[in-house]
Amino acid sequence: MSSKTGRRAGPTQTREAIQAAARSAFAERGYDGATFRTIAADAGVDPALVVHFYGSKENLFREVMSLPPEVAAGLVGLASGPRRSAGRRLATLVVGALEAPATRSIVLGRIRCASSHPAAADLVRETVTADLRRLTTALTDDQPALRATLVGSAVVGIALARYVVLVEPLCSMSPDEVVDVLAPTFQRFLVGPLT
Repeated sequence: MSSKTGRRAGPTQTREAIQAAARSAFAERGYDGATFRTIAADAGVDPALVVHFYGSKENLFREVMSLPPEVAAGLVGLASGPRRSAGRRLATLVVGALEAPATRSIVLGRIRCASSHPAAADLVRETVTADLRRLTTALTDDQPALRATLVGSAVVGIALARYVVLVEPLCSMSPDEVVDVLAPTFQRFLVGPLT
C-alpha cells in the first residue's frame, strides 16, 4: 500500500495538516531535524506541496511557531487588570498555554530550535521584546526591558524543566500548584523591586 502524496481535499485542510505536522516536527526534532520531507510525510502530502505553500523552512517555521492570537492578546490584556494581581494573571496565562498541547508544541518548538538555529532564536527574542515588553511597559516605566527578559527567561526555564527534562517535583505538580509557585516571582518581575 502506497502512502498518499499530492493534494488533499482542499487547501485549508492541507495547510492545517502541514502546520500541525510542522509544529510537532519542530517541537520534537528541532529545526534541523524537521525537514520538508518528514513534515510532508507526517501530513500525508507530497514535499513539493509544502514548498509550494511556504517556500522555505524559515517561512514555515515563522508561520507555525507564532504565538496563537489569543495568547498574544492575553499577554497585552494582562496590563488592564489590577497591578497587585498581575503576576497571578500572567502565571495563569503561561501555565494554561503550556498545558494546552497545541500551544505547548509552539513554545517547546521555539525553545528547542532557538538553541540550534538563528531564525528560531530571533523569534524567541521577538516575543520577549514585543509581546512581553508591551506588557511590562504598560505596567511600569521602571526597567521594562529587563522585566520582560526576566519573565521570558522564567517561562523558558519552566517549560524546559516541566515539559522537556521532566524535573521533579515540578513535572508532577498540578497546573494550579505551578501557578501558585510562579505567581509571586512573576509579580516581582513585573512590578516589584528588582534590587
